[in-house]
Amino acid sequence: MGVAAIAVTMAVGGGVATGTAAELPTGSAGGQGVIGTGSLTDGTGSDGIPLNGTWPVTGSIGTGSAAGTGSGNWLAPVIDSVVPAPDLGSPDLETLRLAMLPKPVGEAFFDEYPPGLAGMANGAVIGTRDVTPVARTMLRGPVREVRQFKVKSTDSAGAPSFATATLVVPATPWPGPGPRPVLVNNVPINSLGRACAPGYTLANGITPTTSKFELMRPVTAKAEERGYAVLVPDHEGPRMAYGEPFVGGHAILDSLRGMRTLYSSELGDSPIAMMGYSGGAIATHGAVKLIDSYAPELAGRIVGASMGGVPADFEMLSRTMNGNLAGGLFLAALFGVSRENPEILTLANKLARQLGVSSMKDACGDDLVIAGIFQLPAEALANVKKALVTPVAHDIYTKTKMADRKSGAPLYFYNGGQDFWVPALGTHNLYREQCGYGVAAVYRQVPGEHFAAELSGVGGAFDWVDARLRGEPAPNEC
Repeated sequence: MGVAAIAVTMAVGGGVATGTAAELPTGSAGGQGVIGTGSLTDGTGSDGIPLNGTWPVTGSIGTGSAAGTGSGNWLAPVIDSVVPAPDLGSPDLETLRLAMLPKPVGEAFFDEYPPGLAGMANGAVIGTRDVTPVARTMLRGPVREVRQFKVKSTDSAGAPSFATATLVVPATPWPGPGPRPVLVNNVPINSLGRACAPGYTLANGITPTTSKFELMRPVTAKAEERGYAVLVPDHEGPRMAYGEPFVGGHAILDSLRGMRTLYSSELGDSPIAMMGYSGGAIATHGAVKLIDSYAPELAGRIVGASMGGVPADFEMLSRTMNGNLAGGLFLAALFGVSRENPEILTLANKLARQLGVSSMKDACGDDLVIAGIFQLPAEALANVKKALVTPVAHDIYTKTKMADRKSGAPLYFYNGGQDFWVPALGTHNLYREQCGYGVAAVYRQVPGEHFAAELSGVGGAFDWVDARLRGEPAPNEC
């Protein structure tokens, strides 16, 4: 999939020069290469109306001819007439929601909600364990210690939950000045099963569930080289709520609280910065917008956050990722978000319910990417016509966009100019939104579609974060 994506990038203009925010057109930040600035990258035509089908790579069967137009009117009832409902013993939505949650992995650290959770403060440490012997075999630099810890957190509605995270402390001494900085590496988990989380890999070694894409990313290694501690949160939470920014934000901020408690003398006053791409950017987006309301004591410590390929506008993604080769991840995000927003399940037909309780509920990112080959549109899983424009859908779009919240830290954004799945327009709109709130922010458009843009953009993002951790003031290009 990655090779194919890079090939497509080259074909549609991957050699475009990096652009700054000031150089972008106002109508669409979608692309400045051969694709141009219009329809294929933001899922709409020049008049702003959703496209009615283009082609299976960048177009959308889901928003085009097979679902968004006339044929979408008969797709759902036909499927419901031939697919049986899952036998759950009860037809109510709560039974369905529980059946769709990820199965346990057999480790209390990841599986168990401890007693007395409701009475704990957010970020309170529940337990710790040393995973250095296993984790050091997967880290490129020498480490002093790799410790996992479990903290009290909250779900998207504020109910008691927990979060797990892994702290990597390098063997490289910190030369100062000041305490050792901390980089939060919010990796793109993009999965529905607990065994897919980075913490599971760092504790158990490389398994078939390990993200191959994450193994190639240099973020943790580069931070280690500089002597920074690296915090890797399992930001989808115990329900593996892929795509849900409130869970991700809470998990990250509570993990930082736990880290500062456990390492109060070494890291309690450290400057902190975050990085996230794609699914990791969803969690980073949630975290920075929740600092002021959820963890105000961290506002002075978190000195910046970089986000690339940000899936912040789910309404746009319903046009650009639905029913094409990105459709496996889009449907997985729908299932992930439904784990925190069960009202989505009121729109689920029998096929959706069958898939939701099948082995898909534990699928990892690599398998979900491959599932895009089937190009199944979301409309095929709905019991109503045009499910992606219903009031329920629009409520989810509004909630996950978090447009009414200001970041509690300076920001660096980047996006591929030829990213037809997560368009640059969405990230650029987020940049403009935060500029409007007075946040110091920078935007960079880099060459490539979604996969290649991470490789072409991560260096600039790391350099920006590195400067913040070295104490340089954040630039503002708003």
